[in-house]
Amino acid sequence: MLEELSIRSLGVLESASAQFHPGFTVLTGETGAGKTMIVTSLRLLSGGRADAGRVRTGDAKAIVEGRFRLPADRTVVSELLEDTGADVDDDDTLIAARTVNADGRSRAHLGGRSVPVGTLAQLTGELLAIHGQNDQLRLIRPDQQRGALDRYAGSSVSTTLTKYRSARSAWIDLLDELDRRRANSRELAQEADRLKFGIDEIDAVAPEPGEDAELIATIRRMTDLEEIRTTAAQAQEIVAGAEGASVVDGLGTVRSLLESAADEALRELQPRVAEALTVVTDLGAELTAYLGGLPEDAGDLDSLLNRQAELKSLTRKYAADIDGVLAWRDEARSRLDEIEDPEGAIEELEAKAAIARDTVSELATKLHGQRVRSAKSLGTKVSAELTGLAMGGSALAVSVSLLPADDARLAIDVDGASAHAGGDGADRVEFGLIAHKGAAPLPIAKSASGGELSRVMLALEVVLAEPDSGGVMVFDEVDAGVGGAAAVQIGARLARLARRHQVIVVTHLPQVAAFADNHLVIGKSGGGSKGRQTSTLTTLDRDDRIAELARMLAGLGDSETGKAHAEELLATAEQARDED
Repeated sequence: MLEELSIRSLGVLESASAQFHPGFTVLTGETGAGKTMIVTSLRLLSGGRADAGRVRTGDAKAIVEGRFRLPADRTVVSELLEDTGADVDDDDTLIAARTVNADGRSRAHLGGRSVPVGTLAQLTGELLAIHGQNDQLRLIRPDQQRGALDRYAGSSVSTTLTKYRSARSAWIDLLDELDRRRANSRELAQEADRLKFGIDEIDAVAPEPGEDAELIATIRRMTDLEEIRTTAAQAQEIVAGAEGASVVDGLGTVRSLLESAADEALRELQPRVAEALTVVTDLGAELTAYLGGLPEDAGDLDSLLNRQAELKSLTRKYAADIDGVLAWRDEARSRLDEIEDPEGAIEELEAKAAIARDTVSELATKLHGQRVRSAKSLGTKVSAELTGLAMGGSALAVSVSLLPADDARLAIDVDGASAHAGGDGADRVEFGLIAHKGAAPLPIAKSASGGELSRVMLALEVVLAEPDSGGVMVFDEVDAGVGGAAAVQIGARLARLARRHQVIVVTHLPQVAAFADNHLVIGKSGGGSKGRQTSTLTTLDRDDRIAELARMLAGLGDSETGKAHAEELLATAEQARDED
């Protein structure tokens, strides 16, 4: 709920602040005193457009601060608070602020942290619902009417709608891919030719994994073939040469000498000699094999260099090394399998798209049924509220029809009829006003007056508020165009709404103001800091309320007759509120 509001340099308000309490709070005052600035300030806290023209003339900027008590269930706002680093006070309240400079620039703060205006709107949007005359006009829009019906239907519709949107998005992705495939057949053919050429070129060379690295080592040896051969031959001859003394021969002689030695200590060295002889013998064999593996002459180097050139021609085109070239070939073959049969791929996509369309149709049909059932219930409840708002002969008809399938691409079947799969379902929701019993319903956009539209919106809000509680609901002259008994009923309905929500209402009707739990008045004054007209915001006690109601009744604030009428009105409203 909103606990405190502070305004500086906004419109005619030089500096004003007020505390708000649970229940029904009413704001009254003379014309031009600045009542609408309260709503304007709350709109700014809700992320509304910053208008430099709202900054008080002569001042550099306007500042609005609101202190909100956060709901016990912070599921919706907790993540946002964590992301922004906003500080929540020890008493579980949060300060939101908006500054508008005279040049039109604005800044937003949340819990002492500077945040984007959109972030401020995201959080306060969960706490504040503002209904002004422009909001009443939005009620005539089909999307707003559908949204109201979905709010009334609750979680059953919201769950189905979420699934529908997800299924529709997946279906559209498949349709887009189909369109791309069909439109890009020429590009796919060109791509297939490029892939075939690359695969054939690689297969013609037939590289082996790691062959390029092995070739480099081999070629390096070949460039110094004679020196390498001489070194290996000398080593092989020393170890196990056919002529002259060799290491093997020498170790054999040592072993014979030790075997015939008279000293036991010398004989114990025989195993070590045997080990050395084994190692040297193996070394000689390896050197012999190495010599046998060397090319007979350097002429083989040319063929190796030619092979290396072939491999380099591949690594220049396809990858950094031969292993990468082979990986490219494998990926190219997979891609070629995918695009070489475009008809087959398109048929497969078409089958998937058909299944996806059927899923969307099923969910749209379910959503349609849920809305039709909820529409009847919503119309009945709102009509009952209208009876209590001096519109006894009127009723609200909520109709749900299918969107015409003008776009064949997104046409689906809903209950055997063709319909358009829109972003929010295949339904068109329309609120119709039945002027009197037996009359045909007419769209409220064409048949409802301003006062009737106000009452329809209020009746709708009362009904929509039934399942939930909490939050702040702000009404700016919701009673416009009404009076008398209708005004009394509007006050009663707002008081009922305030049982579940904090309700703040700007009004000019005493019949509405009398039902409030708290009464704030905005008054004009000529004593501003620079001699300009300013306004004050004051919380009224009971005696002051009577005087204000008397002024609102007929400008009789100072007369005993006016006060008597106001006191009677206030007592009657209090009694009605207690009995309701």
